[in-house]
Amino acid sequence: MFDEEDLQEIRSGKADWDEESVAPTVERFGERRETFTTDTEGQPVERLYTPTDVADVDYDEDLGFPGDEPYTRGVYPTMYRGRLWTMRQYAGMGTARETNERFNYLLDEGQTGLSMAFDLPTQMGYDSDNTMAAGEVGKTGVAIDSLSDMETVFDGIPLDEVSTSMTINAPASVLLAMYIAVGDKQGADREDLRGTIQNDVLKEYIARNTYIYPPEPSMRIITDIFEFCAEEVPNFNTISISGYHVREAGSTAAQEIAFTLGNGIEYVEAAIEAGLDVDEFAPQLSFFFASYNNILEEVAKFRAARRMWYRIMEERFDAENPKSKQLKFHTQTAGSTLTAQQVENNVVRVAYQALAAVLGGTQSLHTNGKDEAVGLPTEDSVRTALRTQQILAHESGAADTIDPLGGSYYVESLTDDLEDEAFEILERVDGKGGMLPAIENQWVQREIQDVAFERQREQEKGERIIVGVNDYQVEEEEDVDIEEVDEGLEQQQQETLAEVRAGRDDEAVEAKLDAVREAAREGENLMPYLVDAVKAYATTGEVCDAMRDVFGEYQGGGI
Repeated sequence: MFDEEDLQEIRSGKADWDEESVAPTVERFGERRETFTTDTEGQPVERLYTPTDVADVDYDEDLGFPGDEPYTRGVYPTMYRGRLWTMRQYAGMGTARETNERFNYLLDEGQTGLSMAFDLPTQMGYDSDNTMAAGEVGKTGVAIDSLSDMETVFDGIPLDEVSTSMTINAPASVLLAMYIAVGDKQGADREDLRGTIQNDVLKEYIARNTYIYPPEPSMRIITDIFEFCAEEVPNFNTISISGYHVREAGSTAAQEIAFTLGNGIEYVEAAIEAGLDVDEFAPQLSFFFASYNNILEEVAKFRAARRMWYRIMEERFDAENPKSKQLKFHTQTAGSTLTAQQVENNVVRVAYQALAAVLGGTQSLHTNGKDEAVGLPTEDSVRTALRTQQILAHESGAADTIDPLGGSYYVESLTDDLEDEAFEILERVDGKGGMLPAIENQWVQREIQDVAFERQREQEKGERIIVGVNDYQVEEEEDVDIEEVDEGLEQQQQETLAEVRAGRDDEAVEAKLDAVREAAREGENLMPYLVDAVKAYATTGEVCDAMRDVFGEYQGGGI
């Protein structure tokens, strides 16, 4: 690095440059804005960065080498030179059969991992014939009413050869039980099952509201999953702690880091309080972030989050296993940035966001379809989204060297600034007693809402340009090809469910559900009982109701 004499010389040179070159240029031509920031309430962006902005960076302590502490530059020694990130396109197409067809299509097109989207009734623990499911069956993803549906989804897809991500939260334990049951029926060794369940209930109370149970039993179910998987399914990620939905709700990049890692702290503390050893379950924790349009801020965000998680696990929880301290994450490009106007522009947005995720060292990536602002993505738009990743991997050169922006004066300074702000937010969270109390009194939600309000105000005033929306508009004809959901799907799914119920042993099902209730009451690990219940073809709704009988149902409005 530079010694103090060098730094002083640079400071002096910059002062001369400001006076002799910048000042007359600004006086004559001005600049686009008086001040620049990375985003709403984001980091200030200086005109120029020099070695003086990173003078306090210690390479060994703050950066290190890829695969070495503090993991700022990546969690693996060779990163994408060894293996590319998992290309995991999100898919769920109403019925189990349609989803199986889409999965096989994506695998044939070169996708390297599966990502499963569920319809709203499944996310809320309701069967397709429940009155609460009316009008929503198959609309936002696949309807999974029983193990029969899960078997159909993965028909011909060996679970010991693919990695599957399931975006499911409140009923995650039930869907994971079904996945394990399918693997058992296929003859797969449970140690060979790979993938991730989202299983992040805290962010549901913050941003999405697809919760079922109150927080305390929800946390208990999560720690049961941690314990069970550490012993039975050791290569499956037991949680994907999600900053994506926090960011989509309107947060800044620093808030996304802080609230996501804050939730992570809450889960770790709950598991330790349940008697689990941190180094037994922590290696199976994973994270999920959004990637937005400001490429350099997003790269710095991912680097800061890795370093912060290392420091949290090292200093706060005394973790010893290196894998416990490695923040591994999935990235999805930002759905809220997609526009219904000039949808072709979304291809460009997604490509830049994907580039930021790769430059930032993501482990897996979903790229949105250009038409997702108006409906489910068509096969053509999904293929384009996947090709975006493949071009990035094989043509751009971005995957050929590790952390290519490391050492940039701006990126390193921004990484430090984001880390500092995120830790300051975490200190405020700690001052409120942790994330649960901070969510309970609506503080987290208000912090995010304030930023979202300011961002909307900027757009409406034209201070924030959204290309094709509030500037560079054109008159367009309605010619977007939209993926339609068959209106007869709901009745079809209900008929399939009725056939499953007619063909099973109802006495065996009720006995398995009673065992779930008893385990819930007695504090036993629920997962073995859930696997037994779904293997008897107890439905998603029936199993969730068995736990509702014991845990109750959260009504919202504050924890």
